[in-house]
Amino acid sequence: MRVGFVEWPEGLEPYGPEWLEIANRLADAQVEMLITNELPFGPWIADRKSFDRETAQASADAHVRGFDALARLAIPAILSSRPVWAADRLLNQAVVIESGRTRAIHTKQYFPEEPGWYEASWYESDRAGFNPFEISGLRMGVMLCTDAMFNEHARHYGRQGTVLIAIPRAAGTSTENWLTAGRMAAIVSGNYVISSNRYGRSRCGAVFGGAGFAFSPDGTLLSITDSTNPLLVVDVNPDFADHQRNEYPCYVVERGTGERESF
Repeated sequence: MRVGFVEWPEGLEPYGPEWLEIANRLADAQVEMLITNELPFGPWIADRKSFDRETAQASADAHVRGFDALARLAIPAILSSRPVWAADRLLNQAVVIESGRTRAIHTKQYFPEEPGWYEASWYESDRAGFNPFEISGLRMGVMLCTDAMFNEHARHYGRQGTVLIAIPRAAGTSTENWLTAGRMAAIVSGNYVISSNRYGRSRCGAVFGGAGFAFSPDGTLLSITDSTNPLLVVDVNPDFADHQRNEYPCYVVERGTGERESF
């Protein structure tokens, strides 16, 4: 399967010359699945510490418009995330768009709280956990940005037979930390790990580092996006992932189970 990953700009709107260039580039690439960055549309709102309902609603509205535009692209499957209302704050909800229909697949569980990324002030979790799902017949998992720093979830996905783990991000410029997290997620799960990220500077000064990446199931770095190549494509081979999930360290027995798992 041809899977595209990107670095998209801060404040992206689903219209105008910038969006047209993105749509044309995707059409030329003929991807079968697109993984976007986290919360890809409108301004980054978590660069301010104080929660504001009007700003939160504007972000939710921007993503309704953006997801309508995504659904109009000629791409069989698109994995992204959006803000949706919970009781008092927002959820950061990973979703997949297939055949013009959107379904939720995961809710972000871990939130930073520091200058530029006051996400714990804006978002809450529904504690839904990390459950595999299928997109276009491919068994997958997703970890939204900071979720990927908790590597046990990547191993958990791999042990449930996933082939690909997607990591949509809105991360800063410490790229090496994210490459390390992505490589380890691939190694412990035996999965392809593909991540897209935001780039640019928010209105309050948060700087996003771009550098979407893809790792093969054995932890080999396949490619990294940059300003010259903001869209890249990798071929995901389920047979390679099936093989790698039976290799070290994926086969190692979980403490307390007493037996090796095979796939």
